[in-house]
Amino acid sequence: MQSLRLIENWPVPTAAAVLVRGADGAVLGAHGPQDHAFPLASVTKPLTAYAALVAVEEGVFELDDPAGPEGSTIRHLLAHTSGLAYDEQRPMAVPGDRRLYSNAGFEVLAEALAKASGIPFAQYLTEAVFQPLGMASTRLDTTHRTPAGAGGVSTAADLARFAAELQAPRLLDPSTLATATRQVAFPGVSGVLPGFGHRRPNDWGLGFEIRDGKQPHWTGQHSSPETFGHFGQSGTFLWVDPAAGVACVALTDRDFGPWAAELWPVLTDAVLAELGSAQP
Repeated sequence: MQSLRLIENWPVPTAAAVLVRGADGAVLGAHGPQDHAFPLASVTKPLTAYAALVAVEEGVFELDDPAGPEGSTIRHLLAHTSGLAYDEQRPMAVPGDRRLYSNAGFEVLAEALAKASGIPFAQYLTEAVFQPLGMASTRLDTTHRTPAGAGGVSTAADLARFAAELQAPRLLDPSTLATATRQVAFPGVSGVLPGFGHRRPNDWGLGFEIRDGKQPHWTGQHSSPETFGHFGQSGTFLWVDPAAGVACVALTDRDFGPWAAELWPVLTDAVLAELGSAQP
């Protein structure tokens, strides 16, 4: 994939990208050091969410079990509608009323999972997600201020395995994944999309942002509304475009900023255009 070479022009010390096909999980292209470990920042959240969804299927807890502030549930925490503040466990709104993006909410989620399962969250995440998918170079930095929300460390090669799982799940029932990635949780709720401003509505699934019609956006102008994923403050992203049948991961070691808001959509549109031109 020649389009992935665009990362060579990004103003970052190190970058790696990989494109994964949905039908069979095949790597269609890769560029940059695939085994270099990058801090994921908020790209950790989809991993944490996946562990929570595994826990739901295992009967550890249920999506509508109480967790967090009064009136909040596991579902609210996953969808950033618990009402908790961004970086502290302080209620700012009634659960379900606003999409308040919250690292603190993911820490409460991890605490709830650990309490219900009797297993430390980092261990549960490793055993439920990383090990089954062969993500041997991925870990949770438990010394991070918000490990479950932003403390992941991984490689492009490992996240390619997770990207394949998101398109053809083996660890979850497909209906569970569809609920998390294709159904808007608490439709119509507005809120701030970090780095891009207020959105009405600010659609989100369970641990995954759903693109819908948001403009501007960190994916491409030609990304389908069904595109879902997450980006991180450390200059990282993972998106899945079901309409195109592919997922893309890009990892860098420069914090998100105007450079990323400008260049990430260019890469995405170039990838989608190259895929389109390759179709028979």
